[in-house]
Amino acid sequence: MLVIEDDADVREALGRLLNATGHLVRLCERALDGLRDAATWNPDVVVLDLGLPDLDGATVLRNIRLVSSVPIVVATAREGEQEMIRLLRAGADDYVVKPYSAEQIEARIAAVLRRGAAPAGSVLTVGGLTLDPDARAAALDGAPLPLSRLEFDLLAYLMQRPGKVVTRRQLLADVWPAESRSVETVDVHVTWLRRKLGERAAEPRYLHTVRGVGIQLSAPKD
Repeated sequence: MLVIEDDADVREALGRLLNATGHLVRLCERALDGLRDAATWNPDVVVLDLGLPDLDGATVLRNIRLVSSVPIVVATAREGEQEMIRLLRAGADDYVVKPYSAEQIEARIAAVLRRGAAPAGSVLTVGGLTLDPDARAAALDGAPLPLSRLEFDLLAYLMQRPGKVVTRRQLLADVWPAESRSVETVDVHVTWLRRKLGERAAEPRYLHTVRGVGIQLSAPKD
């Protein structure tokens, strides 16, 4: 668990709380230290303040999202629905306004952890889609889906995050091999995956493009 918070009292209180609930916690006061640790330490969750001394927290959020899909809980004194929407669209997984109780922040962290990747051995299900990561087998409405390696990895990544908008940069960082990374190849594979799911971008059932943000996988409403 990584906490990026400039207020020493809040930072230490969060550290004590999270340690007491079984988390290994690293505390950072400055944005640049937090960015370094987010990239190299591989935390399971980041708790991010916005009012940092060296960089605005929104900039930190965007930079973390360039290299990682780690769940991020924004914890800030900034209020307002538009600010919340802006940060969620920028890649935050949750948003809590100060002052918050220990129980509230702990519940938010637990919630984003539950929404993370499925445990090994579990079969993923979203609507009529099923995917077995261990067997590397997928099916749609009971019929096997013939997928390439990258198509399978792309679908698995999205099914582990149902309802969440995933940016192309996240997909490049977490799914694509380094030698073939480009935004264009993401779009091509999404198009191929759509065809195998029997849908088009103009009439999506599972794969929804959120313009200017990324891709969202969700169960059909019909």
